[in-house]
Amino acid sequence: MIKNKGETIKKIATKGTKANLPKVEIGDTVKMKVRVQEGEKTRLHPFEGTVIAKKGSGIHATMTIRKVSFGEGVERIFPVNSPVIESLTVVSQGKTQRSKLYYLRGRTGRKATLSKKESVTK
Repeated sequence: MIKNKGETIKKIATKGTKANLPKVEIGDTVKMKVRVQEGEKTRLHPFEGTVIAKKGSGIHATMTIRKVSFGEGVERIFPVNSPVIESLTVVSQGKTQRSKLYYLRGRTGRKATLSKKESVTK
C-alpha cells in the first residue's frame, strides 16, 4: 500500500528528468539532434532554431523552437525531458524582454533576428 502519493510522484518525476541539459532561455538559438524513426531504422536529424516559448516545469516542461526552412517557418514543440532529444546545445543567446516571442511569426529576413546578449567576462 502506498503511504504517500506525493512522494511517489516526485520519485517518478526525478527519474524522468534529464540532468545534463544546458540552461535554455527564451530567445536563445539552439542546435539539437532529434531521433527520427523511419520504418525500422532510427537516425539523428539536426534541428536548429530560436526558442520562442517555454511552458511548464519539471517533467512536464516543453519548449517551442522556430526555424525558417526554405522560406517556410517551421515550429516544433519539444518536451524538454523527451528521449527523442539526443543532444541540445545553445549556439547563441538572444536579447529579449518578452516571455513569448510569437511576434517573430509575422517577420521575415533581418527583422526576424534577435540582437545578441553581450557576454561579460572578467
